[in-house]
Amino acid sequence: MSKTASSPPVTACLFDAYGTLFDVTSAARHLREDIGPSWERLAEVWRMRQIEYTWLRSLIGRYADFRTVTAEALDFAFAALGQVPAPGLPDRLMDLYMTLDAYDEVPTVLAALRARGIGTAILSNGSPDMLASAIASAGIGGLLDDVLSVDAVGIYKPAPAAYQLGCTRFGVAADRLAFVSSNGWDVAGAASFGFRTLWVNRANAPGERLPGAPMAELDSLADLPDLLSDPGRV
Repeated sequence: MSKTASSPPVTACLFDAYGTLFDVTSAARHLREDIGPSWERLAEVWRMRQIEYTWLRSLIGRYADFRTVTAEALDFAFAALGQVPAPGLPDRLMDLYMTLDAYDEVPTVLAALRARGIGTAILSNGSPDMLASAIASAGIGGLLDDVLSVDAVGIYKPAPAAYQLGCTRFGVAADRLAFVSSNGWDVAGAASFGFRTLWVNRANAPGERLPGAPMAELDSLADLPDLLSDPGRV
C-alpha cells in the first residue's frame, strides 16, 4: 500500500508483542549460566520452532494456546541441541518467558503515541495470561487501550482472522490502523490484510520474499511517534 495525500489519519497503532515490544531472548539470557555456552543457540532454535509451530498448527487445524506451543518448542530446542536440561530448568525458562524484558524505548513510545491522540494496542499470538504477565512486569498496562490475543479466534497470525481483531476492536477499516512488528512474515501478512505496516528490523535481516511490503523500516521503535504523526510518510 502506498501513502497518498488523501489517506485518512491513523486511528490506532497495533503492536506485535514478542520481538517487537518484548525481547524473546531475555529468558535464556537470564539463565545463560545454567544453560551453558549454547544459550544463544537454544534461544534461536526455541524462537524459530515456536513460530513454525504456530504456522503448522494453523495449517493442520489443531490450535493450542501460545503457552503450550512455547513449551513444546522449548522441549524441541533442547532435543535439537542434544541437551538434557537440568531438573527444573525448562520450568524456570517458561516462568521467565512470562516476564520477558521490554525494550528500553517501549514506555516512552507508547506514551508519545497516546499524547498525540493515536490509540495503542497489542495484537499478538500470545495467550492472554502470557500477555497480561509480560505487560504487568514491564509496567505498560496504563499505556495500552487494549490487548488482543488470537486466542479469541483460535488461529495464529498471519491468518486474516487474526488481523481482523484490530478492525473489530477499533471499529475502523484496515487502512486506518498502523501495525508494527519485528517479524518480516508478520508484516507481510498484515500488509496483505490492508494495515499500514512498519517493520522494526532489529536484526538487520533481509526483507521477506512475500506479498505485502512494509511502508517503512525502522531499527527501533524510537522514531515511530514522529513517523505516524507525519501525514506524508505513513
